[in-house]
Amino acid sequence: MTPLFHPHLVNGPLGDPALYIDFKFDKRALLFDLGEIRSLSPRKLLKVSHVFISHTHMDHFIGFDHLLRVCLGRDKVIHLFGPPNFLDHLKNKIAAYTWNLVETYSSPLELIVGEVHPDHIISARLSSSSGFKIETDRETRPFNGCLYEEMSLMVRAAFLDHKIPCLGFALEEKSHLNIIKTELDKMGLSKGPWLRVLKEAVWKGEEDDFTIQGYEKGSGQAHRFPLGVLRERLIKIAPGQKIAYIVDTVLNDATQKAIEQLVNEADTLFIETAFLEEDGKRAQEKYHLTARQAGTLAAKAGVKRLIPFHFSPKYSTNPERVVAEALAAFQENRR
Repeated sequence: MTPLFHPHLVNGPLGDPALYIDFKFDKRALLFDLGEIRSLSPRKLLKVSHVFISHTHMDHFIGFDHLLRVCLGRDKVIHLFGPPNFLDHLKNKIAAYTWNLVETYSSPLELIVGEVHPDHIISARLSSSSGFKIETDRETRPFNGCLYEEMSLMVRAAFLDHKIPCLGFALEEKSHLNIIKTELDKMGLSKGPWLRVLKEAVWKGEEDDFTIQGYEKGSGQAHRFPLGVLRERLIKIAPGQKIAYIVDTVLNDATQKAIEQLVNEADTLFIETAFLEEDGKRAQEKYHLTARQAGTLAAKAGVKRLIPFHFSPKYSTNPERVVAEALAAFQENRR
């Protein structure tokens, strides 16, 4: 199975947190956190459609200015989500600049911002054409754990404790639809954008008699097929991919429960391992996890692959100790 999501840490385990997730079959990407992101090319940043911010400490949010600068003058919409007070933090950041000329840009940049609270989300739209003033009244909708959803995927969030509210995230592909290439050849049909239309019809749950236009291999001649036939012959449905992201939290009963529920059965978990267990008191004081705590949490949640990151700078000369402690706890406690 070819994974849909291709994640990588922008700055490695010792740099600012930022997880870039590229989409295999689409010209788009997501970002979890916005630490320093200058190593990402403009081409990669322009693919970003959604950004999910755990909290607005500098090392998690300083990259916003660079993203904004790259995207200005583009006809683009970026969705951003963050914890309580996120709208005010974002507005104050933007207000530090002068915007007297942006109305002359032919292509407006729009930011659709969601501020997440335990039981609701407040959203507002900001546009470069008006100097990023809030263009409409703030809207409120319920929040039940699902932050964002579309046909093929969803992003869930949970509240953690960093002495301030901090969000953990899980990106989930609802199901993975594989095209059976041997059957495609047997039917004499070509690859192409029409297969995306086919997948979308399956994700939407269209009826079997719903018709899809396919194309002959070689001639390109179009034919219409019932969805039921194409689904049975060409589609193999597999469990979807799940990627989870956890940073900056103390471990207590509430956060342990929230993390284990959020990251349950994740294919890959990116989780902070700020301190070694021998520095556990320091971790508690700083509201961070130890490597052993992170590895144990991942194991208990049935995670398949653990990626430790966000190490304290004190381990910059021996980061392998942090990795080793996290992976040892992960292996010891796997269910």
